[in-house]
Amino acid sequence: MVRVRVNIPSKAYQIEIETGLFKKLPRLFKSRYQGSRMALISDDRVFSLYGKSFIQELEQQGFETVTFVFPEGEKYKNLESLKSIYQVLADASFTRSDYVVALGGGVTGDMAGLAAATFLRGLGFIQIPTSLLAMVDSSIGGKVAVDMEQGKNLIGAFYQPDAVYTDPGILTTLNDRLFSDGMAELIKHGLIRDKDLCQRLEALGSRSRITEHLDEIISASCRIKGAVVEQDEQDTGIRQILNFGHTIGHAIEKVQQYNGLTHGEAVSVGMVHITRITERLGLTKEGTSQRLVGMLKSFNLPVTMPQLSIEDLVRAIRIDKKSRSGIITIAYLREIGDCGLIKWSFEELEEHLFAQLEN
Repeated sequence: MVRVRVNIPSKAYQIEIETGLFKKLPRLFKSRYQGSRMALISDDRVFSLYGKSFIQELEQQGFETVTFVFPEGEKYKNLESLKSIYQVLADASFTRSDYVVALGGGVTGDMAGLAAATFLRGLGFIQIPTSLLAMVDSSIGGKVAVDMEQGKNLIGAFYQPDAVYTDPGILTTLNDRLFSDGMAELIKHGLIRDKDLCQRLEALGSRSRITEHLDEIISASCRIKGAVVEQDEQDTGIRQILNFGHTIGHAIEKVQQYNGLTHGEAVSVGMVHITRITERLGLTKEGTSQRLVGMLKSFNLPVTMPQLSIEDLVRAIRIDKKSRSGIITIAYLREIGDCGLIKWSFEELEEHLFAQLEN
C-alpha cells in the first residue's frame, strides 16, 4: 500500500492507495470508525456496481447505514440533490460523530463533501473515489460544491476529508472515455509540476500500457496535488496553478449545459488554447503547445474547440469564481513542468481568446 499524507493545518489526512483495497474497507472501517453511522452517497451506476454489496458488508461489520442514490451526471450536482441528502441525514438523526461516505466520481465527492461540511456545521467525511479523475484530483484538497444554473461550483466550501481510500483496481469497470477524462487531470499535474511524470506518460502513451503502472502513477499525481494544497488550502495563491486549463474548460461545460464534453475533455481543450495564447505572447517556451497536443491525443483527449458561440463562452468566463473586481488569475505553462500565474482583465482575456480562435 502507498500512503500519501496531506498535511493541512485545518486537518491532516492520508490517501491510501492499493489495488484490491476496496474489498478490505468494511473490516478496516470497523477498526477505525466503530460506533459511528455511515451515510453512503453514490450515483445509480456506481451504486449498482459497488454500493449494494458495500452496504451489506458494512452492516455485517455492525454499522448502521443510510443511503442516498442519485442519477449519474453533472446536471444532478445541484441544490435539489443537496437538499435531499440533508433530508436523509436529518431523518436518520445523524450527529457529528457520524460519517458521510462518498462512493463515486467527482460529482459524488463534491456534493457529498458539501453536505458533510454544512450539516450540523460538519460531519465526518470519507472519500472512496471510483473514477480516475476523482482518484487523482477531486477527492484531494477539500474543494466541495454544487452547481447553479449560472455556473459550475458556485456554492461550495473548503472541507477536507478524514481519509481517502483509493483502489485503482476499480478502474477496470471504467469506460475508455471516462478513463481519458481522468487522464486530463493527471497530465495536468505533470504539466504544472513534474516534467518527469510527463515524460513517463509520453513513453507509456496508452491506457493499455499505463494500466500496469496505475498504483505508481496515481500516487505520483496525488503527491503533486497534495503538496500544492498543503501550501495554499484556500486557493488564494500557488494553489491556483491547479486551475490550469479550467477557466476555458469550465466555460465550455457551462455553455454546453454539462451535456457535451466531460470535465476532463473540456480542461484538455482549455489547456491547449491557453498554452497557444501564452506561447504566441512569448510567455511559454516555443513548442510546448505542440508537445501538449501530442500527449493529450495519445490518451484520446480533444484538443480543438467545439462548435459554440464565442460570445456565450466569454459570458460564461465572466462569472468565473476566480475573478476579482474584473481581474482573473490565469494559470499558464512557462514550459513543461513549470507553471506560472498571470492576472488579466476580462477584456484582455477576451481579446487573446478571440485572436486564438480566429487562428
